[in-house]
Amino acid sequence: MDLYYYFLLVVPALLISLLAQSRVNSAYRRYSAVQNMHGLTGAQAAEAVLRFYGVQGVRVEHVRGKLNDHYDPRENVIRLSDGVFGSCSVAAVGIACHEAGHAAQYAQGYSPIKIRNSLLMPAQIGSNAAWPLAIIGFFLGSQPLVLFGIILYVAVLLFQLITLPVEFNASRRAVSVIEQTGLLAGAERDGAVKVLRAAAMTYVASFAVTAANLLRLLLLANNRRK
Repeated sequence: MDLYYYFLLVVPALLISLLAQSRVNSAYRRYSAVQNMHGLTGAQAAEAVLRFYGVQGVRVEHVRGKLNDHYDPRENVIRLSDGVFGSCSVAAVGIACHEAGHAAQYAQGYSPIKIRNSLLMPAQIGSNAAWPLAIIGFFLGSQPLVLFGIILYVAVLLFQLITLPVEFNASRRAVSVIEQTGLLAGAERDGAVKVLRAAAMTYVASFAVTAANLLRLLLLANNRRK
């Protein structure tokens, strides 16, 4: 029965996730090969977004790796990867502006990001402990332990749910600055939007996988009670 639920619920969601990841890799490869006409690097684009929103005190640094760009609110730093920090590609500008959009969210007290931060610790615990606790609960016949595992997994789902508006808003901020300041225009702007949309779909896919796993867990718990 567990395998039935897995193939019915989780496998389709995993396939969607793989497709989303393939799309973001494809868009990144394509627009990493397209240089913007202003010769603007990812680092310069991030700084332009920070200036636009009046955000001060945020550093822009290089970090080794690929597509591991992020804003770290604890150290107040935007870290841009090898293919973004010093690159003049359309993809680099789009990604860098997105990460700077997150810095602007923190600076302006964007509500969804505050909610997401409050869910971070329970989500981290849930991602590691929810299924082991539920499985142990099934094995021991302990409904409270299974319920506790389910509650922890709900925290993971809620964290991923609130992450969606956070990511979409950061991309909207990025595109708004790109358009209003002329960082990119025409086909360049469209390329950056495609990269950001593809990246956003990976978060949607991750949410779908978690939702499918939670539903699977609930169905298993219900069958065990019967």
